[in-house]
Amino acid sequence: MTVLEVDGLCADAGEHRLLHDVDLVLDRGEVLAVLGDSGAGKSTLGLALLGESAPGVALSGTVRPVSGDGRHGDDRRSRPTGRVALLPQHPGAVLDPVRRVGGVLRELAALGHDDRAARAEAVGAACEAARFDPALLRRFPHQLSGGQQQRAALAQTLVTGPAVLVLDEPTTSLDPATSAELVDRLAALRDAGTALVLLTHDEEVARALGGRALRLDRGRVVARGTVAELLGCAAPRHVPASPVPGRARLEVRGLTVADRAGRLILRGIDLDATAGEMVAVVGPSGAGKTTLGRGIAGLVDVRGTVRVDGATLPARIGRRSRPQRRAVQYVHQDPRATFLARSPVLDQVARPATLLRDLPAAAAREEAGKLLARLGVAPDVAARRPATLSGGQLQRAAVARALVARPAVLVCDEVTAALDAAHRDHLLAAIAALRHDHGTTVLLISHDLPLIERVADRTVLVADGCLRAEDPVRRASS
Repeated sequence: MTVLEVDGLCADAGEHRLLHDVDLVLDRGEVLAVLGDSGAGKSTLGLALLGESAPGVALSGTVRPVSGDGRHGDDRRSRPTGRVALLPQHPGAVLDPVRRVGGVLRELAALGHDDRAARAEAVGAACEAARFDPALLRRFPHQLSGGQQQRAALAQTLVTGPAVLVLDEPTTSLDPATSAELVDRLAALRDAGTALVLLTHDEEVARALGGRALRLDRGRVVARGTVAELLGCAAPRHVPASPVPGRARLEVRGLTVADRAGRLILRGIDLDATAGEMVAVVGPSGAGKTTLGRGIAGLVDVRGTVRVDGATLPARIGRRSRPQRRAVQYVHQDPRATFLARSPVLDQVARPATLLRDLPAAAAREEAGKLLARLGVAPDVAARRPATLSGGQLQRAAVARALVARPAVLVCDEVTAALDAAHRDHLLAAIAALRHDHGTTVLLISHDLPLIERVADRTVLVADGCLRAEDPVRRASS
């Protein structure tokens, strides 16, 4: 039974066409993998399947969800409530920061259930399907780890019982075990009749779920077929690390972080890193990896000491001087939340060079533009506002913004998770150049273990708020 029909779907941001005449039909329990490089239009298509678009983007054509009795919605603006749901690339974008997770889930369950017991059953079923721990329902989103936010957002999309579930890079920032668990849950949803639209760079996830696939290139459908037909077997290319040995650059002593209830998230972390070294920070979702990075950057309240080049930094970034703010740059896991909506991306990327390096505005823009182009963000794309860029494009822009500051320490939180192999290599090459030319120390927070084996000098494992191990990374023989 058909659950979604799309005819002649186009998306335009001013004079830029983001999608060109996309047609597709989706049946009950079917999986459609949407493939393509960063900026190809995957996220724009995913949002359009809900009849929605980013600010400044206009849609044309039709998106017709089909109800259970086979009837169509009138068009993309009058779709049946709950028929199509979206799990975005960065789940924090759909979690209400001022409301507890459980309250939002119960409110959404009430859209389809009048009885309190039925609503509670729907919330429980959604949590089970998403593998979200019900003990966390009273927490606010900021009290959840990235992986927990991912599961909470999935529960939020499932509680309305959608016929079509659109997933934008669903395994981004998840550790391998959690990713495998998510794939199992998605397979169960597929088998139960939910149609899945998978927007992804993760070829292994696409292969595991199977089904049909289409490939986008600059908003055009350039290939269709099964997942097996469209995905090749070549391994992703990686850039080998080129560390520059040198003086001790980062020293962390006794770093301790507690949440508002006084529960310890990190306990007495000690960590050293030398100039030009890349240290990978690994561990399960919720272990405290992001908190460690944010604590070093001065973005959360900490106890303990952080020194860069022998100088002690104030615990909070607001108390740090300009040279101290420049010394540590942090690239967030969710780049969209870090860009101003109304300012062109190029201006925002150039700003740290002006504020922290006293570079003239014109020179800062020129340097930022060259770096963005090197990372695959074309000048016409960089001139646009953030809402019109894909998640992968914004991720590269966020890294560029940190790189132009030329920091002593660069903290990267899952910066490659939303990127295809080619753009991932460009980004890693730019970071390698900063390490070589300026001796920048890099902390790479990541779940991508094969990537870490190729680019990091060593790893530290965060588990239960402690550093459980510190081992050299085994290099690939090639």
